[in-house]
Amino acid sequence: MSGHTDNSIFIDADIDLVWSMTNDLESWPSLFTEYASVEILEKAENTFKFRLTMHPDENGTSWSWVSERTLDPVNHKVRAYRVETGPFEYMHIEWTYLPEGTGTRMRWVQDFKMRPTAPVTTEQMTERINTNTPREQAAIRGKVEAAARAAAPAADQVQVPEQV
Repeated sequence: MSGHTDNSIFIDADIDLVWSMTNDLESWPSLFTEYASVEILEKAENTFKFRLTMHPDENGTSWSWVSERTLDPVNHKVRAYRVETGPFEYMHIEWTYLPEGTGTRMRWVQDFKMRPTAPVTTEQMTERINTNTPREQAAIRGKVEAAARAAAPAADQVQVPEQV
């Protein structure tokens, strides 16, 4: 059995800001709550190979793996997969960004399968991802919306032209 998750969140910020902040891999340790570090291993045009390391879990284990991520800035889509799959037989992720009202809908779709020897089943990992992803997306939303507010001119600083 394969695992599949589909989570999205509305971020009240322009699509270009959401795109640039969430695709700045080097900032991920400050953008995500679960990542301790990221190391860019290779870059070729819009494709990045990088190592992610998580903060230690409740048992003191720091999980780490290599992923490859390809950006499609024209269509605001990202495709990624784990190169070092670890406990996964495979893990594929698609991020999409769509303008919505005053902001952006950011969506993450993950398709995966756990190895029979993994410490959790595919069903358990599906539950874990569906718990962790909304938490991470909410943390990202808060940081992106704060950046959008900081970049917006304050209402009292807006110059209104005089009527002639």
